[in-house]
Amino acid sequence: MTAIIYPVIYILIVLSPLALIFINGPFTDHGYLYEMGKAFALMGFVIVGMQFILSSRRKWIERPYGLDMIFSFHKAMAVLGGILILLHPVLLSLGSGNFKLLTSLSLPWYIWLGKFGLFLILIQIIISLFRIKLKFGFEKWRLSHNIIGGIFLVGAFAHSIITSHADLKLGSLQILWTGLLVVALSFYVHHKFMIPAKLQKQRYTITDVRQEVHNVWTLEMSPPEDHNRYHYYPGQFHFIKLHREVAVPDEEHHFTVSSSPTQPGVVTSSIKESGDYTSTIRHTKKGDTVSVEAPFGRFSHVLHPEDKKFVFIAGGIGITPIMSMLRYMRDNKSKFDALLIYANHSEEDIVFRKELDDMVAEGSPKLNIVHVLDHPGEGWEGETGFVDQTKLTKHIDNFKDKAFYICCPPAMRKMVLKLLKKQGVSTSQIRVEIFSL
Repeated sequence: MTAIIYPVIYILIVLSPLALIFINGPFTDHGYLYEMGKAFALMGFVIVGMQFILSSRRKWIERPYGLDMIFSFHKAMAVLGGILILLHPVLLSLGSGNFKLLTSLSLPWYIWLGKFGLFLILIQIIISLFRIKLKFGFEKWRLSHNIIGGIFLVGAFAHSIITSHADLKLGSLQILWTGLLVVALSFYVHHKFMIPAKLQKQRYTITDVRQEVHNVWTLEMSPPEDHNRYHYYPGQFHFIKLHREVAVPDEEHHFTVSSSPTQPGVVTSSIKESGDYTSTIRHTKKGDTVSVEAPFGRFSHVLHPEDKKFVFIAGGIGITPIMSMLRYMRDNKSKFDALLIYANHSEEDIVFRKELDDMVAEGSPKLNIVHVLDHPGEGWEGETGFVDQTKLTKHIDNFKDKAFYICCPPAMRKMVLKLLKKQGVSTSQIRVEIFSL
């Protein structure tokens, strides 16, 4: 029910300034385009304010959907809000027939404040959409994202209050505007300052560092002596910030939990060396401390008790949330039928291979594994190439009664979803982990 109520509340909040104007007046003699320009600005400002709430990682917001879906919605609404705000001066000019707002340099400071805000939001959208192509580092993007967002919110508030005529003179709309600013900034301060300060005082300790394969390392973390390890479901993820003796920045990143909740007192993440930051994981030592914010995500079979027969499809390090679920099934002596289709580059890249083989031998869960290698070595007798239609139909006897859990790189995920659709698999049967937030 919550999953339905929240979107309705969101839409009502975005439309609330228009509703207040319609109910309370005043009505003007401006043309349709001019009024639409004002309406776009009002809705755009509310959307921007709501962005601070959506990105705050509050559990009561994230829990019904998963943080990956919340952040996808956050990105989409950022684009929509930006478009509405960018159209604001264009429609005002078209509606009034006066284009000095767009072309003149002789404008009051508060109009230039608005133009500066438009410039900021345009830069924000471009960087966010094309960050990887622009080779703009994640930490630089996040810092600029936070700073630009805060400056824009305060600047847009000041611009709207100063330039408005009758609309924001309405008492109810002033209350809404001020309330939105206060709530947005409160969420921002809580997320960016209060939570990190709390986590600093409750640091976990690295109790083990294990090399799984040539480029994957498992970090084992334990909570402070006077705290219990946080509760999580198998397959969820956490945000961690490592505090190490080596000269590496204390950056916060999200990683999947690879351990099972049945393992007492510790939590692990298995991390692949795939970037500037993750390439430093091997330098983590026992005794290093780590700030942990958790748990997040809905990629867990525990949250779908209707699922009884499983097909897990993993690519590379995408095995980690699936491994967490399989370990949980093993430790609880589950009798679920499970098939794991695990794609890798070569045999040397297969993470947790021995443990997976041991699970098959133990029979709890009733696990079958199909390894797929696109660069097999000599003597390899398993599947080769990519996960395609032939391999799926060969190893899956019935697509209709299975639940499909997919965690793999974007290109592989897109292909697998397309193949499953061809087999008549419904959306309700598919659980997907979109690991990039």
